[in-house]
Amino acid sequence: MSEAPDPEVVELATRIFDLARRGRTEELVAYVDAGVPADLTNDRGDSLVMLAAYHGHAGAVRALLERGAEADRVNDRGQTPLAGAVFKNERQVIEVLLAAGADPSQGTPSAADTARMFGRTELLVLFGAN
Repeated sequence: MSEAPDPEVVELATRIFDLARRGRTEELVAYVDAGVPADLTNDRGDSLVMLAAYHGHAGAVRALLERGAEADRVNDRGQTPLAGAVFKNERQVIEVLLAAGADPSQGTPSAADTARMFGRTELLVLFGAN
């Protein structure tokens, strides 16, 4: 039987995930620089990168990647940050993730499949996935 999580730890984690969602890069990286894992995930497997990417915060995504976060980390539903950014049509985030080596063929659906679904042919060209 596992112990219930410490409410203070849960509150801190909630605050950190909120910083990623809101793109509060300076505050977010202060926590990461102080020891919070750059690949911290929530109860749905969403990483800090996923949350920042989905909400269009290219600067936060870049800063997390520079601190060792994985560009292609999938969540519990098999989605990648790149696919999330394609779904939301966040071009700057897409470019940051690609520059960090994100693979458009990873995940379910993949970023390439998501681009196809929404008719974003310019992204397919960018991915080299015509």
